[in-house]
Amino acid sequence: MKISEIFKKEKHTFSFEFFPPKDEISAVDFGINVGQLIKLSPSFITVTYGAGGSTRERTFALVDYLQNRTGLVTMAHYTCVNAPVAKIDEDISHLRDLGIENLMLLRGDPPKGTGIFRAHPEGFSYSNELISHVKHLGDFCVGGAAYPEMHPESENMESEIFNLKKKIEAGAEFLVTQMFFDNQAYFNFVEKARQQGISCRIIPGIIPITNYRQINKFLSLSNAKIPEDLKEELERIKNDPEKVYQTGVDFAIRQCHELLQNGAPGIHFYTLNKSKAAVDIFETLKGDFR
Repeated sequence: MKISEIFKKEKHTFSFEFFPPKDEISAVDFGINVGQLIKLSPSFITVTYGAGGSTRERTFALVDYLQNRTGLVTMAHYTCVNAPVAKIDEDISHLRDLGIENLMLLRGDPPKGTGIFRAHPEGFSYSNELISHVKHLGDFCVGGAAYPEMHPESENMESEIFNLKKKIEAGAEFLVTQMFFDNQAYFNFVEKARQQGISCRIIPGIIPITNYRQINKFLSLSNAKIPEDLKEELERIKNDPEKVYQTGVDFAIRQCHELLQNGAPGIHFYTLNKSKAAVDIFETLKGDFR
């Protein structure tokens, strides 16, 4: 089923992002966590694609399993990093043969250690180019990425929205945001997008802070800012893992509730392949969904 069809049935969607397990032990943990999350009947799930296609085979195998063995509506991430057009055509054809109807198409991050994105000489430089090309390869429902606090390479919010609109014009049917912790940044972003004629769903992407070490990692991966009061509280209790977990989950619950009560069309959880936080949050919020 296409995610665009789900939107016609569900006012609010609840979805998860996973990444392919890196080894056998991780695969066991992943299976346990997916089993817990399946019980929540998510609207759809997504599977990431490593930098430079580093997890290509594992991504495709996991997408195949989740879509065709568990029956979950599954969206495959795909990037144009290190990808000539011929490879893109081959990969998209393979996903189509697996029965995948939903794709999250991204430019992608530079390969680890390079720091700078360089387009393949026979490939694409921007996600809108990839989206436009893939839309001619099959009848896919395509999602794109959005950055409420701007992509690290954007000069200003005006250029951010301009580039966002190019994704929609190329064929993206909905957007999922990068993680953020300041809801006002999301609301302001959506308002600016609407002013420029972007009318599709913009689903907030949420990641609960469940351990202290995550904070700097999150900040280094994006432009997301953590509210000072939350940062100070986590600093105060950093040596108590249970308190850190509960503080992060409680904050995420308040964040999600406010988003849903003020017009957000759902929540997309970056699970980090773990289930406990997502289950705890959903159990508290489930009355806000659907």
